[in-house]
Formats: sequence, C-alpha cells, structure tokens
Amino acid sequence: MDIVVLAGGYSHEREVSMSSGSLIANALMKNGHRVILLDLYFGTTEANTFEEAYKKLNKDKYEYKVKRQIPDLNLLRSKKDKPNELIGDNIIPISQTADLVFLSLHGELGENGQIQAVFDLYDITYTGTGYMGSAIAMNKILAKEVMSQYGIKTPAWEVLSDEQQPKMSVPCVVKPDAGGSSIGVYLVEKAEELKEAIADARKYSTNVLIEEMIKGREFSIGILEDTALPPIEIIPKSGFYNYENKYQEGATVEICPAEISEKLTKEMQAIAKQVHKVLRLEYYSRIDFIVTDSGEIYCIEANTLPGMTPTSLFPQEATAGGIDYDTLCDRIAQLAVGKK
Repeated sequence: MDIVVLAGGYSHEREVSMSSGSLIANALMKNGHRVILLDLYFGTTEANTFEEAYKKLNKDKYEYKVKRQIPDLNLLRSKKDKPNELIGDNIIPISQTADLVFLSLHGELGENGQIQAVFDLYDITYTGTGYMGSAIAMNKILAKEVMSQYGIKTPAWEVLSDEQQPKMSVPCVVKPDAGGSSIGVYLVEKAEELKEAIADARKYSTNVLIEEMIKGREFSIGILEDTALPPIEIIPKSGFYNYENKYQEGATVEICPAEISEKLTKEMQAIAKQVHKVLRLEYYSRIDFIVTDSGEIYCIEANTLPGMTPTSLFPQEATAGGIDYDTLCDRIAQLAVGKK
C-alpha cells in the first residue's frame, strides 16, 4: 500500500508522536509498503500527491528520539506563517491519494476526534478509532462518567472550571481534563502543593480534573481486535510514571507479562475489554489501571492511539502476546483498510 504516516502536529505530545511515527514508518517499509512520514502541523510544500511526495520525501530509514523537554508550542507557532491552521500544507491532497493514513498522533488534535472527523469528510482511510470514540476517550471527564455508568470502578473525581477551588482533600491527583503522556499531571501529597499543581494543569486545558489518589500497583492492558493482550506492570525508578519516566530509556522498570495471578490477569483483561467497548473504541487501544493491595481494580483511562516509541507499553504487550513490532504495525494497517 501507499501509506502516509502522520505524526507531530500542534500538540504537547508531538515529540512522542514523531518518535512513534519514525518507528511505524520503518516497520511498514520492512513489510513492503511505500511510506512517507509527514508532520500534521507543517505538512509539505514540495508535493500535493502521494506519488510526488514519495519521489521527493521518502527515506530509507526514519529516526527520531524523544527529547526530555515538553515542546514549547509558542516557539512552534513562531515557525509557521499561518500558525492557527492546524492542518499543514498539502496534508489533505496527499492523504487523499494514498491508500491509508497511519495515525501516529498523540494528544489534542490527534486523539480528540477532530482529525478523524475531517478525514471522514474527505473519505480518507485512517487507522484507529473514529471521531466519536476518540472524543469520548480523550475527554477524561466524559470517559469517567461513561465508565461509572457501566459500573466500571474509577477513582472518585471533581472538575474545576475557571478559578474554582477544589473540595477534595489531599492526597489527590491533579490533571488536565484532556491530553496524555502525563503532561500537567501531579500527585499532590501536601495541601500547600495543591494550588501550584492546579495552576500548572490549567496551562494544558480549561478544566482541571481532581481525582482521589489510589495507592497501588500500576498496570496497562492493550486491546487488539477482540483480544486483550498480556498485562504489563509499570514501576518507575523514581517519582511516578510522568513524561520523562515514560520516554527516557531506563527510567522505568516494565514487566510483561506482569507477575500476577491468573485470576487478576483475567479480571483486568475482562475490564479492559469492557472499557474498550463502552467508550466506543474500535480495533486497538490501551487501558490503564491501578490495583490496590486488597485487589480492587481501578480504571484510570483509555488510550485510543497508544504510543509506539522504543519504551512504549503497547508494543511490549503485543510482543508478549506473540506479535513482533513489524507485524503489529502491518496488522493495524490491514485492519484499517478492512474496516473501510
């Protein structure tokens, strides 16, 4: 197939996205596809069809490593003539002339359903969940409301808009109501830390989510088609599973399959499949959990476009399930075309 791997974009998670995209592009090329990697935000002025773009832009190998710093979006905007246009030059016509767009986008525009809705309007085939499921899962508040309605245990929460002050006491978790990669997320243990945490979270979204802090072990379970993959346990060497611990090699110990009982594995896998279903997700996702010492399972959130970087969880889970990285990328691509 002729495949556009779409990465980057106007997002605080663009670094992660570019790293994922480079690996996905390399894997798809190994599987015999013609591939170009494009940045959603900037696009290209060098071509307006896939054929032209392939002749001018394709590479033998793509490489991109996640930097430690969260991207400065103001600096990003300064590099573009029309910074408010979030879809870059020729992204639409090139995508229309490809067989498939493999979405390697994370955060804001990439996972909140907007780009999916635009592509639906242009009859562009893309990977992952459609606009509705993407919008539900990306909005942490809406996702928690849906999960609670279906009896899925998730930490108690409240929502702060404007300059509201929280009613929930510490310890608690403060996070933006949308976004991923733990950007703007704080584990608040002391009352004097709460104000600063809320102020920082507001930099990334209008509404701030305050959650009950659940103490326990952290796990994640990928869903591929109708199958729940083996669970992975996440143990940061210091602090919690924040942006740096997620994407800098060696910062976190990840055990897959997780060393837990068969009973707990099956319980979590069943809940993961239920979350995937009630949030209207399609053929792949990753569901995150915390399990307390007493065995209570809390769902934290769902990821509609799981990371595919060298340290990402979803590829590790697939490998434990007998699916290597190159095969995983090819299967996702084939499923997207089959969905059409």
